[in-house]
Amino acid sequence: MKDLLGKWKRIALLGLPSLFAFATQTVTGTILLIMVGDLGFLIIAVVGVSNIIMYNAFALFSGIGHTVNYLVAQNYGSNDMDKGLRRMYAALLMSLGVGAFIALAGWLASSSILKLTGASSELIGTGADYLELRFYAQAFGIISFVFHGFFRGVGDTRISMIVSIIGNVLMLVLTYGLAYGHWGLPKLGLMGAGYAFLIGEAVQLLACLLVFWGLMHRKFGTRRLPGRVVSEMRLIFQESGKLGIMEFSMSVSMYVFTMFVARLGDRALAANEVALNIMSFGFMPAFAFGSTATILVGQEIGRGQPRLARRAGTDAAILGTIFLLLLGTAELIWSVPIARLYTDDKEVYELAAHLIMISAYLQLFDGFFNFYAGGLRGTGDTTFLMRASMVLNLLYFIPATYLFVSVLDWGSVGAWLALYSFLMLLGLTVMIRYYRTDWNSVTIKESAHA
Repeated sequence: MKDLLGKWKRIALLGLPSLFAFATQTVTGTILLIMVGDLGFLIIAVVGVSNIIMYNAFALFSGIGHTVNYLVAQNYGSNDMDKGLRRMYAALLMSLGVGAFIALAGWLASSSILKLTGASSELIGTGADYLELRFYAQAFGIISFVFHGFFRGVGDTRISMIVSIIGNVLMLVLTYGLAYGHWGLPKLGLMGAGYAFLIGEAVQLLACLLVFWGLMHRKFGTRRLPGRVVSEMRLIFQESGKLGIMEFSMSVSMYVFTMFVARLGDRALAANEVALNIMSFGFMPAFAFGSTATILVGQEIGRGQPRLARRAGTDAAILGTIFLLLLGTAELIWSVPIARLYTDDKEVYELAAHLIMISAYLQLFDGFFNFYAGGLRGTGDTTFLMRASMVLNLLYFIPATYLFVSVLDWGSVGAWLALYSFLMLLGLTVMIRYYRTDWNSVTIKESAHA
């Protein structure tokens, strides 16, 4: 029992800073939505659609940060941080190119991307310039995510938490000032929120640079350029591609999901965004303990202890499930008062509250997916994650959403039933894979050059 409590304490020490970091991001998104909610339901809808688009942009290239996370964790566990630094620098080079591409896409195609959602002409006219700023902010964010992958890979989740808090608190302060003209700042409305995102992400990237080349240099020698960086590029590209496709298949499906909901009207879209924003609180422990599973499993694989790696992933899933059960109970009880924080529009908050009640406990399956996918990332089993995500998204989630919303005419409730039945299938699939893995055959991921 004492040994088990010691393991859970270790998981908590790694997982809670990640939970606080994700909580800061979620709370920031919630407060930002409440702030702009006073500007009207159309603004809520603009922010909601923009969030989905940014989720797609991030997901497509997030595999770079996820790959650094699990590879560095393995190298840290095997005490081979020279290789870990080579992989980090290779990932940074890739992320710089990706950041430039994202910024260019925002400059040239923001209006066109909004049109693809099927949103109203009023929403497109209101939101195009705001979305452009969000693209520029995302260009900084994708680079920052690589640094966070390194910080977590070496087990320093507190640094990652502090950097996230700095960036997100700054976004809140600037949104309040720039959207409504407080503290002598110009009153810019929705555009003020866009500039707040851009400045917050830029400052967070600057903080990552200072930590990596400043605080971490003494321990890891981060300011010296390691040799043979190019030799790791192929591995980074392959692994990040698979993880990116996995995340992108999820985000594209959510994009299609949003397109179906958008056709139900702007109020239905606003209620959907409110509900998604509240349910993102359930994503916090899911992401946090999934990330912890990646760290612990990866480090134990690096140490040559696959059985301990398997157990660490299980313990992370147990603790994460406890958090989700407590959170789901709170969401079920207080769904209506929480939804009313966002808007006084009765039709919007009642529909949002109903969607929250549907998903309060069903979000456990999203947790299973994140916990066990995190563990499988730690082993390097990225091909299975990519295939499972693509198959279930394309063959179940998108067709089920079309069936429930457009054919059976179940409206927003049908869309959410499709979402959570999909997450149930995906979560159980990944969990079964985790426990059917031959752990004795799992080894450190190596590049083709090695």
